[in-house]
Amino acid sequence: MKRALRRRTRAKAGTGRRMPQAPAAPEIDVTPLPDIVGYMLRRAHLVVVKNFITVCAELDIRPAQYTILTVIENNPGLKQIDVSLALGIKRTNMVALIDILEKRDLVRRVTVKSDRRSYALHLTPKGKAFMSRLRARVARHEDEIGAALGSNGRAQLLSQLHVLLERLPPIVSDDEI
Repeated sequence: MKRALRRRTRAKAGTGRRMPQAPAAPEIDVTPLPDIVGYMLRRAHLVVVKNFITVCAELDIRPAQYTILTVIENNPGLKQIDVSLALGIKRTNMVALIDILEKRDLVRRVTVKSDRRSYALHLTPKGKAFMSRLRARVARHEDEIGAALGSNGRAQLLSQLHVLLERLPPIVSDDEI
């Protein structure tokens, strides 16, 4: 015997707000998840990433690729492993991401003379031009996020996220990612 899902309206605990649901999906009780910081960070992350991908669709770039390109642009010649650790990207994932950026002629690897197993990363001329266009898109993305959060919301959110990063133990190796 099939049992139909009963539609329920569950308010977010303590706020009277409902969790957003996909159209035509039955409302599902997700209590106590809306009061769990990690869960709400993950949900927010998903919608922010979706916005980034939408705004940057014409450039075919993902947030992780943008962060890598930004670090390389700001630190030309940095070793691949150092970029990986700075951004919290597993080494194996970093290799695949750099492969993609290299195939698009945005990044080039240069063998480090003192350690032939290591690669220094540099933007190509095409990568530098790409970053100029990408920065404009990322600014638009940030404007949209800021508009969604309200006049002081973006600054308050960033401030609280910095507090979390300062007060909780840091990730020190890619085994922890």
